[in-house]
Amino acid sequence: MAINQLSPKNILLVEDNPADVRMTKEALVNAKIHHNLHNVNDGRHAISFVRKEGKYTDAPHPDIILLDLNLPVKDGREVLAELKVDADLRHIPIVVLTTSERNEDIKSAYDLHANCYVVKPLDFNQFCDAIKSIGNFWFTTVSLPRR
Repeated sequence: MAINQLSPKNILLVEDNPADVRMTKEALVNAKIHHNLHNVNDGRHAISFVRKEGKYTDAPHPDIILLDLNLPVKDGREVLAELKVDADLRHIPIVVLTTSERNEDIKSAYDLHANCYVVKPLDFNQFCDAIKSIGNFWFTTVSLPRR
């Protein structure tokens, strides 16, 4: 069964690796998550997208952000810190989705108020399972404030 078929979820993927972007797109389709995926490839663009600045003035409000840590220009930690101190934006769930298994990165992400931290599985089927779990949790299990 598809996850919340009634309204597509606006997912902001902050990822600079084209292969990981493709894999995420495929995993969302495999998980039957009714979504609109928006991708930016660095932290500066992520902030602009969420704040609807510059070329992103018509950007939709993200229902969730999938955030890589290691990004050019402004890294994921900086994005996390900036969004979580903003009273208008801190309620957006931010899932850190990264290859780093370093305890320092995990602790740092939670210290910056990440909603959860997921290490990207290298196996495609396991990656699909992780994306499906994220979708099930954030789009069917939890209650989020309305915009």
